[in-house]
Parts: sequence; C-alpha cells; structure tokens
Amino acid sequence: MRAKIRDTELYFDVEGAGLVIDGSRLRSQPATFLVHGGPGADHTSYKPSFSPLSRKLQLIYFDHRGQGRSARGAKETYTLDNNVEDMEALRQHLGLDKIIVVGSSYGGMVALSYAIRYPQQVSHLIVISTVASYRFRKRAQEILAERGTEEQKAIAHRLWDGAFENEEQLREFFKVMASLYSFTYDPNSPPKLSDQAILSPDAINVAFGGFLRSYDVVNQLHKITSPTLVIGGRHDWICPPEFSEEIAREIPNADLRIFENSGHLIRTDEPEALRDAIAGFLVYKS
Repeated sequence: MRAKIRDTELYFDVEGAGLVIDGSRLRSQPATFLVHGGPGADHTSYKPSFSPLSRKLQLIYFDHRGQGRSARGAKETYTLDNNVEDMEALRQHLGLDKIIVVGSSYGGMVALSYAIRYPQQVSHLIVISTVASYRFRKRAQEILAERGTEEQKAIAHRLWDGAFENEEQLREFFKVMASLYSFTYDPNSPPKLSDQAILSPDAINVAFGGFLRSYDVVNQLHKITSPTLVIGGRHDWICPPEFSEEIAREIPNADLRIFENSGHLIRTDEPEALRDAIAGFLVYKS
C-alpha cells in the first residue's frame, strides 16, 4: 500500500487487525509503527521477527522516503527531520490517534526524535540498539579496531565516509560485517529474508556523510513523556550498550534491558526474548 504524503510517497504494510473478536465483544489492537534502520535498508528486515506480536498489536511497517519500496527523490531530502515529519504525516493519513512506536538502530534515532517532537502522539516508545548522539561513531570505530578483521576495517571506511557507490557495495558491506552485527552469526546458515532487502546507498551516504556527524538529542530526551523501554545488546559494535544506558538515564522513568547474548541485531540473536520483553512491557505499562 502507498500513502502520498508531503512531497513524497511512502510504501507501508499492515500486519494484524485493528479490531479483533474477543469472546462476545470486539477489542481494539493498538496501532504500532515499526521504524526500520539503516538508513538505506527497508521494513522487510523486521519480518518475520516481529510478526508474532500481531496477535496483540496492529503492526504498521513502512519504508522511509528514498528507501525500500518508497518513492525516490532528491537526495538532499533524505534527512532525519523529514523521516520524523513523514511519520507524523503517515499517522494522520491513516487516521490514527496515539501510536506505539518501535524503532531499531537508525529507526531508533527517528523514534526518539519523533517522541521528542510529538510526545502527545506516542502512547509507548520502544527503542532498540540505538543512540542519541553522534558520539557513537568514534566509539564504534574503537570497537571495530579491537574486534574487526582487516577486511572489516577496510570496508567500514565506505560507511564512515558515506561513500557507497551502488547497492552492490552496500550489500557487500553488510555481508562482510555480518559477524559483528550478529552475536550468533553462522556463515553456514540458510539465506534470510533480510538478505533480499532493497538497499539505498544514497540514504546511508547522506546520513553517515552528513547529518549523523552532528546528530544529538541527548539534552532533549527529557521531553519524552510516554512509557519508554530502552533495549541494547551487550556485544553491539555500532550502537554499544553504554548509549542505551545513556538514553534510559535521560528519559524520565525509562526501563532499560540489556540482552547479554546479542549484538546489534537482537531480533536475530534473541528474537523470542525480544518479543517477550516488548509484550511484557506493554502489558505492564498499559
């Protein structure tokens, strides 16, 4: 499905009903925006990891502008600010009231920024493997120097410089870096659905070559008013857990959960435990 909003067109998909039969009554299921990361990836990386949550939530996946199945446009418009405003426009387009927001990695940065700007529209906020400041870049480079292979250190320059020339180079980057992203990485495992994601080098180049070098919302996190769950992976190389701890300190009454057997891709390393943590938090904080 597609939504023509603002100056672009977003692709979105829905999993789970808004109204379900519960005995002799109808029950509403909370609308939940799943905000994908990258930038330069697409929403399919969340499938099927989050799909079981559709039994209790109406899951709304979407691709950021210039990414996945959404419309392309001027590269200069592929900004975090536009991603935030696109989210709000999509919420209005779908006629939704308050939404649950779940964002991972770069999607967590968008989710934090959305909850800061539109606190009244967020019923619950869940951010996974993310950061609130550009300072993650320097720390990730230090971790890469400690843990990475020579091949990984070499290819990472394309990321830091925002210098991917095409989709093939970006796909190669994720392949080479896979053992750092996932703590349970097995090179002999069968291909995953996420391997078929539509990648956008323009989006990741604009971010890492530009606005992520100055991104910083730490001093604004106190504006978030919704119940918030912050999740990090103990072995995350690019969004290390100290940044999850920082976010949880700055958001009033936030809950923090560090997954001890996960890297950056908690949805791959500990998917069932991740879903349980999300479901338990929503029940406890409802």
